[in-house]
Amino acid sequence: MTDRAAQITDFLETAGWGTACRTPLAGDASNRRYERLVTSDGLQAVLMDAPPERGEDVRPFVTIAKHLSGAGLSAPAIFASDPAAGLLLLEDLGDDLFARVVMREPGRENSLYQSAIDVLATLHDKPLPTQITSYDALLMGKLAALSVEWYGSGNPDDAAQIGQMVTDLCAGLKIDVLILRDYHAENLIWLPDRDGVKQVGLLDFQDAMVGHRAYDLVSLLQDARRDVPSALEEQMINRYCTLTGQDRGAFETAYSLLGAQRNLRIIGV
Repeated sequence: MTDRAAQITDFLETAGWGTACRTPLAGDASNRRYERLVTSDGLQAVLMDAPPERGEDVRPFVTIAKHLSGAGLSAPAIFASDPAAGLLLLEDLGDDLFARVVMREPGRENSLYQSAIDVLATLHDKPLPTQITSYDALLMGKLAALSVEWYGSGNPDDAAQIGQMVTDLCAGLKIDVLILRDYHAENLIWLPDRDGVKQVGLLDFQDAMVGHRAYDLVSLLQDARRDVPSALEEQMINRYCTLTGQDRGAFETAYSLLGAQRNLRIIGV
């Protein structure tokens, strides 16, 4: 048994899950690893293994999970934690990712996306968590410039020029809500036994920052992983603006700008 395996075994035993059956789950684009735990009496949980020596830190996840739960949303409950070891034992929200549900039942796409929009409207009406980094114009420009570093001429001046252009364009955007940054159909879980906005389970939010309210709509509706119909995109933008009282024209301008910035960042990473 490796040192890490022994550390995980000790953690699970201390948490009362030492005898649970463990099954690997699909991971994300990180050094984190996940397992589903099932006890002999059918209780389930998820182990997050995030080794600090590989650059992982579970503390942001814990902070944002508590904030989301406090806002009346469905982040996984934290059953046990050892931040120094990079280990969390989490509530298992199941396997009904929005993307899977829509694939099985295409007729539910509209209602699921409505629920996802309602979550954002609720979240954006809540106070911000303390001590959280801003996704400001300077950072947006820096991340957009990565696309040129990977796919451009190799001239650092080109990357600098793109970065400065995006920074200048984004300078007027209002940065005043919590953005989860990976808010899309592969990170949302349908929880039909819950009510209202709690029917949307939230995952992969540890990189949350303070940003513009259009950002997570871009992530959801201009999804790089699945094609969202343009009519649905328009309906959901309208729904959000109606729920939150946003000026549609100003919001769409910011939405388009953030769409370009986000896609440049994706190309670069």
